[in-house]
Amino acid sequence: MLHAVIMAGGGGTRFWPRSRQKRPKQFLALGGERTLLQLALDRVETLIPPERIWVITADAHREEAARQLPNLASGQIVGEPCGRDTAACIGLGASLIAREDRDATMLVMPADHLIEPVDDFRRGVEVAAEMAEERPTSLVTFGIVPAFPATGYGYIHRGEEAGRRQDVAVYRVLSFREKPSADLAERFVASGEYYWNSGIFVWKAATILQALRDRQPKLHAAVERIAAAWPTSDRAEVLRKEYESLERISIDYAVMEHAKDVLVVQAPFRWDDVGSWLALERVHGRDSQGNTVLGLHVGIQTSNCVIACGSGHLVATVGVDNLLIIHDGNATLVAARSEEGTVKQLVELLKKEGLEHHL
Repeated sequence: MLHAVIMAGGGGTRFWPRSRQKRPKQFLALGGERTLLQLALDRVETLIPPERIWVITADAHREEAARQLPNLASGQIVGEPCGRDTAACIGLGASLIAREDRDATMLVMPADHLIEPVDDFRRGVEVAAEMAEERPTSLVTFGIVPAFPATGYGYIHRGEEAGRRQDVAVYRVLSFREKPSADLAERFVASGEYYWNSGIFVWKAATILQALRDRQPKLHAAVERIAAAWPTSDRAEVLRKEYESLERISIDYAVMEHAKDVLVVQAPFRWDDVGSWLALERVHGRDSQGNTVLGLHVGIQTSNCVIACGSGHLVATVGVDNLLIIHDGNATLVAARSEEGTVKQLVELLKKEGLEHHL
């Protein structure tokens, strides 16, 4: 049977000041009325029943996740006691699923992506699940056809075609490439052989657990102990103790870059990882002056800016160009568009300066 793990544990620091420690990006509505987390659940609800959908988030955010996802039983929402990146999150999800269904196939997806059309996403998942059933030792991921030579994404180098279902192509993976230089990214895109790495996966739960056993035996043993304690009164204590001892490592470094049997589905859907404020341009478009505005704004000689503010707050600008201007609550961000990737460093600086109450 097909199960799903929605990873909702990120901090979303690049979306400060809208994204805060108590309410990070995945709990925000950036593309409409539904939050990113709610949209993630919406995408899989018609494919997978609620009892086979797991959400793994920070323990501090379990209550908010449950509030936003009333159709999920509280037991399906797992709170990590501390962040240990995607390998631990996926390993934990796989162990909990395998405890109930030893032959399970599982979809893994981050909660903070925008994906359209939803029907095409579901079609892609069906194809990936079929490939995982036919080739149970394979690890299946999704590749996004690059829209431009991005330097902020990892890339997947595809090999020969391995199959085609529902007009969706599947290829063997030759290699994973980390975030490239601008020149290398241009060569990747020009070759037509590279995809953006989406961070979305489908595989047999037993297969990813075996891969973790081989490559990360300490992590594998820990999540197995957690799963064994899950139905007992020791659940919370075992989860805390085991998680705190784990290395922080992504599934890409832990498994994918070393795996020999990997397939990539060419995603039939549009994808945006909503990684920074500039993503709002792609989601909401730009006006005749090149501005993307969410909220109340009055401007003179203002162009190529992303401007966002909460209700009841006015942003007024004169003679500015190529800026991010974001107001939310007790904080305002003003940054050059070219420095949007530095917002994460700014958040770290606020911590060092003792300004945590603005986070």
